[in-house]
Amino acid sequence: MEAVAQPVIKVAAICGSLRKGSYNRGLIRSAVQLVKESAVTGIEIEYVDITPLPLLNTDLEVNGTYPPVVEAFRQKIRDADCYLFASPEYNYSVSGPLKNAIDWASRPSNVWADKAAAIVSAGGSFGGGRSQYHLRQIGVFLDLHFINKPEFFLNAFQPPAKFDSEGNLIDLPSKERLIEVLLSLKAFTLRLQGK
Repeated sequence: MEAVAQPVIKVAAICGSLRKGSYNRGLIRSAVQLVKESAVTGIEIEYVDITPLPLLNTDLEVNGTYPPVVEAFRQKIRDADCYLFASPEYNYSVSGPLKNAIDWASRPSNVWADKAAAIVSAGGSFGGGRSQYHLRQIGVFLDLHFINKPEFFLNAFQPPAKFDSEGNLIDLPSKERLIEVLLSLKAFTLRLQGK
């Protein structure tokens, strides 16, 4: 009997912080590394950089098309099976750059719709939790389906150290929790796809 090939889930990973040493970007780097090390199999993660996106301005839409950098971003979102958001908390909400990226990809036609997503965040005492709840609210309109468990909020400043001086995740329990998030995202994506 031949082994049936397992589908590979394509994950687009988006960080709401533009800072290279961001702890939230460190969570994405760690997720990518965990997949490369085969701690989680059956998924591929591509980091999708939102830095080049212009501020949303519908004057930039011409005859139903968008600027090339926006079109390229929208195509990456369209091609993904699901999404991993690393959402820092800015003023009790999502960051401006993340909201801008979400808005560009929601322009007609909404390329987020009917896909699975997970959120991780690192920050102060609540670990970015308020941003996650706002992102879930935004997801209702986008028709995004977020995993409910496990939740991942990381207090980045509570000892022991969670990140090194370059923003890379070094805390083993946090890496284990990140693996659980990725496994849940994979399972939920397969369920939504009927596989």
